[in-house]
Amino acid sequence: MIEGYLGRESVTVGEEMTFHLSTDAPRFRLRFYRLGSELFPVGESGEFPGARHDPPAHPDGLPGLASPADDWGWPPLTLPVPGDWEPGIHVVEFVACGPGRPENPPLLDLAGLEGPAREFFVVRPRVPAGRSRILYKKSTFTRHAYNRADLPGADRGASLYDHPVHRAGGDGEPRGHKVGFHRPGGVIDLAYWDAPFIGWLERNGYPVEYCTDLDLHEDPALLDSYDLLLSVGHDEYWSAEMREHAERFVRSGGNIAFLSANTCWWRVRPADGNTAFVSDTDHHVGEEYPHLPATDQWWVPAPDGVGRPENTLTGVSFRNGGMWPATEWPGDRPRVGYTVQHAGHWLYEGTGLRDASGGGTPDRLGAGTPLIGYECDGAAFFRDADGIARVTGEDGTPESFLILGIYVLDPVHENFHDGKPGHWNVPVREPSVRSPRAATMGLYTAGGTVFTAGTTDWPVVCGHEQDPAVVRVTRNLLDRLRHRAPAAG
Repeated sequence: MIEGYLGRESVTVGEEMTFHLSTDAPRFRLRFYRLGSELFPVGESGEFPGARHDPPAHPDGLPGLASPADDWGWPPLTLPVPGDWEPGIHVVEFVACGPGRPENPPLLDLAGLEGPAREFFVVRPRVPAGRSRILYKKSTFTRHAYNRADLPGADRGASLYDHPVHRAGGDGEPRGHKVGFHRPGGVIDLAYWDAPFIGWLERNGYPVEYCTDLDLHEDPALLDSYDLLLSVGHDEYWSAEMREHAERFVRSGGNIAFLSANTCWWRVRPADGNTAFVSDTDHHVGEEYPHLPATDQWWVPAPDGVGRPENTLTGVSFRNGGMWPATEWPGDRPRVGYTVQHAGHWLYEGTGLRDASGGGTPDRLGAGTPLIGYECDGAAFFRDADGIARVTGEDGTPESFLILGIYVLDPVHENFHDGKPGHWNVPVREPSVRSPRAATMGLYTAGGTVFTAGTTDWPVVCGHEQDPAVVRVTRNLLDRLRHRAPAAG
C-alpha cells in the first residue's frame, strides 16, 4: 500500500515541491512523467524511509470514513524541481520498495494513467508565455470536490458528494461545505478529459502553458501575458477572484475557449491558507437533501444565491442543459450531435457541414459520437421565422451570443435531485424561462471572444479524433483565438 498528496499542485521550474506519503513499505521512491503526446518519463528519485499514517476521522463521527474537510497532516518530503524540466502537466508515481515488492515495476503509460498511488501537478515556466500565449487551466477545484480519497480495499467515502462536511461558519470561516486539498486521490479526471486533449494538442503542434484554478484565483496578473485561456472538461467550481480575473481578461481583448460544461456552477471560497475551500452547495447536510438555500449558487439571485449568472461570462449555463447519468462514461446517452447553424461562419470552415439555409436537412456536428454530455450547458432561446435558434438574453446570456450548434435534450427528467437513468436530468431554473433545455455551442465578442462548446466531452471526442469535423472546428478555433485581435484604431 502506498498513497500520497502534494503540498501544492503547481510549481515553477527550479523551485521546490512537497510530497506527503503513507505506505506500509519500509522504503519508497518517486517516478516522474510529463504528460504530452505520450507519458514521457522525466526522472526518478532515490529511496526514502516509508511509514504508514492514518487519515483523520470523519468529523461527523461516521464509522470507517475519513474527513474530506481536514488537512490529513502527513509528514512532508521536499524535493527540487529540476531546472531542465519542460513546463507542462506532470505525474508523480509513488513506488513502494522492499521485500516482496517488484524491484523495478513497469513504467506507467497513457493506457494505465488512471489509478491510485499517483498524483498530477503543473510545472510552470519561469517566464510566462515564453513558449505559448495559450494558457490551459486545469480544473483542480472540481477535482477536489469529487475526490473520495479512496484506496484499493478502502472505501473512505469522503468528498463534497459523499458524506460531505458542512460548517456553520464563524471565526473567520464562511458557511458551507468544506473540502481539503491535502488528501490523496490518485488520477481519474486527468486521464479521461485532459490526457486525450493534451496529447492531441502536442501531436498537432499547439504548444500551451498550464495553470491550476488556485493559480488563477491568487494572481490577478496571471492572464496578462496570454491571448487565449482554455477551460477543459468538467469545470464546475470557480472562486469570485477567478471570475473577476477572467472577465477582466476578456474586456481587455483576451479570448477564452470553454471546451467544458457545468462550468462555473458553484462559487468556492478558498480557506485555511488556500489549502481547502468552502462552498454552500445543495449537497447533503445531515439528512437534509437538497440543502437550500444554497447560497454559493452563482445564478440564483441574492440573498439565496450569489446573483451573478455564470452565463454572463460563459454564454451558457447548466440550468439550461442537463446531465445524463451513467455508471460508466459515456454510457448509453444519445449520440446525435449538434444541429449546425450558420455553416458559413469561420468556425465551420473546411468542415463541409451544411445548415438548413438551402432548404435541406442540416448536418449534425459530432453525430454518432458521445459529443453531447455527460453534462451539457445551454442558453434560453427562441426560434426566428426561419427556424434558427437565437438567444433571448433573459437568463443573462449576452444578446450578441451566436448559436452555432444546438441539441434539444430528449428525454428530460425535471427532478434533478432524484435522478432517473436514461434521461437528461435537469436542474431548477427561472420559471420565466420557457425554452427547451438544449446543449448549446456558440460564441460572442465583448473585447475578446468567448467560445463555449457547451459539453464536457468535447476534449474527449477531439482528443481521440472520433469526428473529423469536431477536430477541424477545434483547429479553426485555436488558430483564430490563439492571438488577440488587433486593438481598434
